[in-house]
Amino acid sequence: FEEQTGKPLWTHAYPTKYGRVGYPAGPRASVTIQDGRAYAIGTTGRFHCLDAETGKVHWEKDLEKLYDIQMPIWGIAGSPFIVDNLVILHIGGKGKCILALDRNTGDEKWTALDDRAQYTTPVLVKQGEQAVLVVWTGDSVSGLAPADGKVLWRYDWKPRNMPIGVATPVVEKDQIFFTSFYDGSLMLKLAQDKPAVEKVWQIVGRNEIDTDALQSIISTPVVEGGHVYGVDSYGQLRGLDGATGKRLWENLTAVPKARWSTIHFVKNGDKYWLFNERGELIIAQLAPTGYTEISRAKLLEPTMDQLRQRGGVCWSHPAYANKCVFARSDKELVCASLEAK
Repeated sequence: FEEQTGKPLWTHAYPTKYGRVGYPAGPRASVTIQDGRAYAIGTTGRFHCLDAETGKVHWEKDLEKLYDIQMPIWGIAGSPFIVDNLVILHIGGKGKCILALDRNTGDEKWTALDDRAQYTTPVLVKQGEQAVLVVWTGDSVSGLAPADGKVLWRYDWKPRNMPIGVATPVVEKDQIFFTSFYDGSLMLKLAQDKPAVEKVWQIVGRNEIDTDALQSIISTPVVEGGHVYGVDSYGQLRGLDGATGKRLWENLTAVPKARWSTIHFVKNGDKYWLFNERGELIIAQLAPTGYTEISRAKLLEPTMDQLRQRGGVCWSHPAYANKCVFARSDKELVCASLEAK
């Protein structure tokens, strides 16, 4: 779409059958843009590399057929992740959970881990003098060598119910934080002199309703100054002490309380943009002492395709650029100015 007007510039579409995948409401993963190319993976594993300006297909792969994907209940959701000349994909192929392709040609470069998939995007950290790709699968958190997929370290984390980690792992200094709807919060310490990790703390509630730390479903928390801020399983906005996982405060005004309630967080200066599932953009401050709301504006009406409960939801993460916010539902795409008047 043209940024200034929203005019459609190009479209690429293809037929697909969702089969047993839950919520057949379109792709889950964000499109990744690098050097003028758009990398897009669909719910069932159809993967395309397109020209970002024209929509021309440079190459494509049907990963479900090529890698015998053991399809997660809600399909493929982790976004393509670029490292140098590789595009890394979390697909859950049989014996090949993580896949690296040449981002220019689509040729396979390596595969790794005989784990179940879940819905997370990898992150890249540095340990010693080595880059380490951290992947959170349905069975472990593992550190891989980006160049060849070699397993450098592994922390086994078996889910109590099912693999349902969606939030991207969050790194601050030498710690990395994970949160899951059923399996609670995990904080690991990243060794600084070599590829290795150790557990700092792990907290899980009695069940999905009776929780202690943070049990997010979709939204990725933020970690700043040794504190964790995120939304819990039923919409409770919380602040945690990053050293212990102890809850410091809870707020129930940022999003209505409901199962799977979601807020997407982006930091801007000393404030945060919070886009909630009701289609509202909130400007707020998050601190160890609590949540302070500054303003709130309605951008979109919730739509039904993703979840019919509570009158629908807005679950897509917005984008921010050039003093604007771009947000979409299943019916519309909107651009709103964030420029101070």
